[in-house]
Amino acid sequence: MKILYAIQGTGHGHLSRAREILPSLFEHYEVDILVSGYNSKLHIDYPIKYRCKGISFIYGHGGISWSKSLRELDLLSYLKETVQLDVKQYDLVISDFEPVSAWAAKLRKVPSLSMSHQASFISEKTPRPNKVSKLAEFVMKHYAPCDKSIAFHFETYDTFIMPPIIRKEVRDLKPYPGKHITVYLPAFPEKLLLEVFGELKSREWHIFSPNVDTRKRYKNCILLPVNNTDFLSSLEGSDGLITSAGFESCAEAMYLNKKLLTIPIQYQYEQYCNAAALKEMGITVIPQISETLSEKIARWVDEDDRILLKSFSTGNDVISKMKQLYHS
Repeated sequence: MKILYAIQGTGHGHLSRAREILPSLFEHYEVDILVSGYNSKLHIDYPIKYRCKGISFIYGHGGISWSKSLRELDLLSYLKETVQLDVKQYDLVISDFEPVSAWAAKLRKVPSLSMSHQASFISEKTPRPNKVSKLAEFVMKHYAPCDKSIAFHFETYDTFIMPPIIRKEVRDLKPYPGKHITVYLPAFPEKLLLEVFGELKSREWHIFSPNVDTRKRYKNCILLPVNNTDFLSSLEGSDGLITSAGFESCAEAMYLNKKLLTIPIQYQYEQYCNAAALKEMGITVIPQISETLSEKIARWVDEDDRILLKSFSTGNDVISKMKQLYHS
């Protein structure tokens, strides 16, 4: 079977998942890789055959900047990429929430498989926030439509939903309780983060930012560029993680039995849904930045509530699920 594996490059979660799935895929199939979007600084150790602009989202002050995202949207280029992508040469297109490949497969009637966290929202059993957005629900279901789905979530809310993929790099860590806390809030400006955490003297803070290139210190904060090795090293010896309500980072923190506090990215409905699921599980969720943020974080630091992930998936588990779907 010849497969096109297409990855949404906005953010880090999709590429992190690919780093675990691809070795297993290559063991069993002939695979080409497509990556679209341009906001991620993570890399994969395999040749990328297709690079597309696709559709990317740009973060502003704590959330998605829809004005900047729309300004960067090149609809004609996106349509051209979709029409020109030669998917007829493949037996199966796998899309990790990647729209160019999914729509190309749909237009040419090539079998397609959605393999993503976002696919879990096809199910009505997946947790939602109190205020459900019909528009966001429509977009998530039709952004990268596929024939079949293998989804991932914190818990198996439905039959096609698997536990989170925990990559081998994380499974190989030997976590221990250090004195610092790891912070990854890419939607917030570094100046704001340094102001907030610089006043919280009880801990050292490792703040990872996609906007810095070198390591810097400010008071009790260390500002670091986003780097997979450094981030995992920091998380391994941390007392906890403060991050947005992204799926992979939260799942990895719970797997490592780290304290977790989340601040969902504003105007990103998927993160509101993740936050609702995390809150149901007992994770601390701060809905948005406010004047009481420092006080809330300080209170969380003094607590020791940890929620351990119930189960997880590997790349080989995903291949087994694929073989059940396609009898291959």
